[in-house]
Formats: sequence, C-alpha cells, structure tokens
Amino acid sequence: MRAKSGLLKGLNPTVAILAKALVLSFVLFGVLETDLASEAFEALREAIVATVGWLYVLVVAGALILVLFLMASRYGSLRLGKPDERPAFGLWSWFSMLFAAGMGIGLVFWAVAEPVMHFVSNPFVAAGGTPKAAEVAIRLTFFHWGLHPWAVYALVGLCFAYFSFRRGLPLTVRSSLEPIFGARVWGPVGHAVDILAIFATTFGVATSLGLGAVQINAGLEHLFGWRVSVGHQLVIIAAITAVAVTSVVSGLERGIRILSEANLWMSIVFLAFVASFGPTEYLIETLVQGVGDYLQNIVGLSFWTDANANRGWQAAWTTFYWGWWLSWAPFVGLFIARISRGRTIREFLAGVLLAPTLVTFVWLAVLGGTALHLALGGDDSLVAEVNTDVTLSLYATIETLDPGVLGKVVAGLATLLVATYFVTSSDSGTLVVNTILSVGELRPPVLHRVIWGVSEGAVAATLLVAGGLSALQSAAISAALPIAVILVLMAVGLLKSLAREMPAPRI
Repeated sequence: MRAKSGLLKGLNPTVAILAKALVLSFVLFGVLETDLASEAFEALREAIVATVGWLYVLVVAGALILVLFLMASRYGSLRLGKPDERPAFGLWSWFSMLFAAGMGIGLVFWAVAEPVMHFVSNPFVAAGGTPKAAEVAIRLTFFHWGLHPWAVYALVGLCFAYFSFRRGLPLTVRSSLEPIFGARVWGPVGHAVDILAIFATTFGVATSLGLGAVQINAGLEHLFGWRVSVGHQLVIIAAITAVAVTSVVSGLERGIRILSEANLWMSIVFLAFVASFGPTEYLIETLVQGVGDYLQNIVGLSFWTDANANRGWQAAWTTFYWGWWLSWAPFVGLFIARISRGRTIREFLAGVLLAPTLVTFVWLAVLGGTALHLALGGDDSLVAEVNTDVTLSLYATIETLDPGVLGKVVAGLATLLVATYFVTSSDSGTLVVNTILSVGELRPPVLHRVIWGVSEGAVAATLLVAGGLSALQSAAISAALPIAVILVLMAVGLLKSLAREMPAPRI
C-alpha cells in the first residue's frame, strides 16, 4: 500500500495525492477568491447548524455515555498491547502531552472571555450581569470544556490504540472500520475515510493556530504596541510554523515531549500567579460550586438543541465547540493512542477523560472566576474589553491584578504559553497526518512532516484572510460533519470487535 520509491516513498500514494490536492485547492480558493470563500464558509456553517446541528449534540453525548460504559465494563481490563507490556511514558509525560494536544491554545484564548460573555448574556437566565448569571456562566464554560470533548478524544484514541496495538492493524482511521466493512477498508472505502480524517485534522488544527496567532498578536500589542492586524498575524503564523516544523522533525520522544512538559510547567506558574493575586477564597468556592452545578445539569445540557428558538446562541457556542472537538478527534485521538501503548482500557479512559477535565476546571475557575469577581464588583472595563476584542480580555485581567512590572512579566508568559501551545498543536497534527498517510508508520518520512507542517500554517493563514474568527469557527463546524459519521462507525466497529474478543458470559 506504501510507495517504495520516488517523492511519495513510504506513503499511501492515493491518499497522499488526493489529500494534498484537496488542501491545496482550498488554499488557492481562499487566496484567489477571498470574498467568495468567506461567503461560502458562512453559508455552509449556517446550513449545517440549521439541518444537522442535532447530530453533533447526539454524537458527542453518545461518546461520553459509551466511554463511561467501557470504563466500568469487563473490557476495561484488556491491555492496549501485549499482556505483559507496560507504558512507554510515565504519568507526568503522558498527561503533559495529551493535555497540550487536546486543549492548549483554546483554553488560554477563551478562559476569561467565555465566562464573561455568558455572564452578560445567555439563554438560561433572564437578566445578565447578576450573581445567578455568573453561576450559569461557569456552568456553561465547564460544559463546553469538560467531559464531553475528552470523551470524544478518549473514544477515538481507544479505537486507534485497540485496533493497532491489540489487533495488529495499521495505526489509521480505517482499521477501526474493519469489523464493519471487512477487506474493503484497504481499498477505496478506507482511502476515503483516511482522506476525510486528514482534511478534518488539518482544519481543526488550523482553527487553533488561527486563534493562537490572534491571541499572540494581542499580547504583543499589549506588551510592545505591535498593532493588531491580519498582516502581523500572518507573520506570526509563518514564524511559529517554522519553529513547529523544526520541532516535529525531531520526533515525538524529544521535541514534542519536552515542549509539552514545558507548557504544563508554564501553565502552573501562570495559574499560581492569578490564584495568588486574585480573590483566592472566591475562586475555591467557584470551583467547588461550579463542579457540583455542572454535574447536576450535565444530562439536560448534553441533549439541549435550542429547538424552540433561533439557535443563534447554540450555533455560536455549543455547535462550534462540538464541531471543533470532532474535527480535532482524529488528530488528538491518534496522538494520545501513540503515547498510550501498554495501558489498560480502563486506565486509558480514566486518564484521558478525568485527569484533563479536572485540571481544565481548575484553570477555568481561576481565570474565569477572577474575571467574574471583577465584573460582579462593579468593574465594567473588563466586560467592555471583552465586547470590544475577546483577545484582550486575558491581558486586561492580568493588568487589573497587577498593573506593574510583574503583571507585564506574566502577560509575557501568557503570550509565550500560547506560542508554545501553537507549536505543540502543529507538531501533533503534523505527526498524525503523516502517520495516516504512511499507513500507520510511527516514524513517517521527514520531508512530508515538513510539507504538512507548512500546509497547516497555510490553511490557518487562508482562514484568517478569508474571514478571521468567523471563518475559523465555520471551518471547524464544517470539517466535523464527516467525522461525526465516521465516529459512529468507529464506535460500532470497536464494540463488535470487543464482543468477539470477550463474549458475554452465558447465563
């Protein structure tokens, strides 16, 4: 299935050529027909929200239910590898890499802005700007960043790990469909699935890279007066893509692991600053109350489609997030599968689902809670900042806590944090795309790692030129549609294979 010579040596030539042609066509369309591209992205987004937004809600909720079932079931004792195999990475390195790949830029970008925006207005409270609105704001933010995205990642990652490490099949999307389609997964059916996964991964990563470039530009303006503009954001994408390509060439064990661990340490330092200088007691109360409130309302929120309204809020928030997580699922799933060989299914699912969710809640409670405390205390400047430019909300919060030199240092740290998350997201996405292209090869050709690293940056740049934040959101929602269908098929294939390996006991 892999080409043995030439430029495509080591790759599946059909998948490689078609995937590159698809991405190149998109980039050329966005560059040459910018206005038309912007209109097309927006129209596609509106059509998906209006017709199949419910599918995203159902698929993501179903993923969480299935992951919880598998974690508690008899299948949990099965090892993702040989019976005596043990994990290649320790818990700290493992957690650092999966967290950096799974959230990264988005958490820094939205941790302050989202709670404040829900505080001002959301469909679940009659009046914004009240203590009740602040409570609901934390609930909704926890909902968007909590168990649901990690359940999607965990389910897709389990499918990759199980079929590759336990069944001996290539580390690609098509392998998990083998119980359904049989040998046809090694032909056109499998090619189509892998191409769609590559396409979704490229756009999912590009969405984060675009958000990262916007956030870094805002940080540089705050620190050095470097004006916010699309041109400067393109320069940022080019510069950090070059760093990311250098890192991904060094491989998983060196560049990506080291950067991921550095990210986690910087995140801890940044969080400690905000927790120490902010309203510490209020933040602890926000975390405890927020988790309880989230768990009390999780079932209703999981299946809420805003059926009796115009779905504007749902489209801007939940549908966008679910689309983003689904478009990221092949990329994050394959990446965490690669770093999880040797763990049991129960250990894998518990680690991927619960540990990052808990840390995410702490992060959101500290940053979002600080912003809400300021807003409830009568500081309208932060709300005005969020309404003007969401990218500045983080820096406005830091400056309020400490307007002096330390605040500038921490703002610089936050900007550096976004940059390193930019690099690890690009690294991970590039490695995953090339693993699929090379039919599961764990060390894909270096040349093609470079090509796809540059391609992800090019797609992010195109989306920014074609419509900025709105285009980024539209791309994530659109790319997720085929992945939602593929995820359902992957889950069916996994359950069929598990049932064959460990049949239910006869009564």
